[in-house]
Amino acid sequence: MEFQDYYKTLGVPRTASQAEIKKAFRKLARESHPDRHPGDKAAERRFKDVNEANAVLSDPSKREKYDRFGRDWEAYERAGAAAGAAGSAGGNPFGPNGPFAGYAGGSRSGPGGVRYEFRTSGDPGAFSDFFRMMFGDEGAAAGEPEVFSTSGSSMDDILASMGYAGAARGGSRSGTDRVGQARLAPVEATAEITLEEAFHGTSRIVEVGGRRLEVSIPRGVDSGSRIRLSGKGPDGRDLVVVTQVRPNRTFTRIGADLEREVPITLKEALLGGEIHVGTLKGRVLLKLPEGTQNGRKFRLKGQGMPPLRAEGAGDLYVRVKVILPSHLSDDAKAAAQRFFDLVDQPDPRA
Repeated sequence: MEFQDYYKTLGVPRTASQAEIKKAFRKLARESHPDRHPGDKAAERRFKDVNEANAVLSDPSKREKYDRFGRDWEAYERAGAAAGAAGSAGGNPFGPNGPFAGYAGGSRSGPGGVRYEFRTSGDPGAFSDFFRMMFGDEGAAAGEPEVFSTSGSSMDDILASMGYAGAARGGSRSGTDRVGQARLAPVEATAEITLEEAFHGTSRIVEVGGRRLEVSIPRGVDSGSRIRLSGKGPDGRDLVVVTQVRPNRTFTRIGADLEREVPITLKEALLGGEIHVGTLKGRVLLKLPEGTQNGRKFRLKGQGMPPLRAEGAGDLYVRVKVILPSHLSDDAKAAAQRFFDLVDQPDPRA
């Protein structure tokens, strides 16, 4: 898959603040939203790219990893999780469940897209070139992701720091966890859900390889969110469930924010008042000021979507639409004329 520069996707510099990232995301997401471009695959792709970039850059933890490791940030995140899980048992990082599964020989892509080749000979020193390419900071091209240095550390020191005691000398190298065992590609399945289910969280039954599995879908997922179930696919492969959120007739989703339209009467627009507005949480009161113009937007803080695996919630933006009375009686027309004679309104087209 082609590497996506998330900063370039959102059109912001790497020094952009969270507020600048959010502003750029909302603008681009609104411009490329599928509801505005029905049937346009290019717009749909742009919308997914923008959402993906925002999901990473708006999360401080993910952004820090992305800034350090670039295209390999997710691999390093999984590597850290795998290291923590296997550390106490002295597991093998090159085994099928290790963060470097499949790196025992041949050619692979290292950090920043660097190509490297190496071979194993049973001697821990044979891995030196590999680890220098994977972790060394010497000779890195300008602008390459920052990675930790192995300078002055032995192979055992490096692996021990990751929680793999004795792996360099052949620890845990028997059976299916042998060095060089390639990791099988994950199996993907799609789960289609409603916006309400994405808001509250839900579950789906997926059938893979003749097996039916119930998958818990957390609140806050969006189209393209990926839920990984380790070892639940055929032949012990990982199962990745990709969510697809169906369009909603009332709400338009832009990241964690929602937008909707609410009709109001001419009286409510002119004189103001309180109206009930439906949200995904329930009904809330919205106070309209006097002289509310058609198309004006109101922000209801915290009434949007919950972020995936994080606290808080986005906002709901309510756009009012003034509905004018029709079929006026003669008396109503006369009253309207008297009213407009009293109103000193300049020509809006002047």
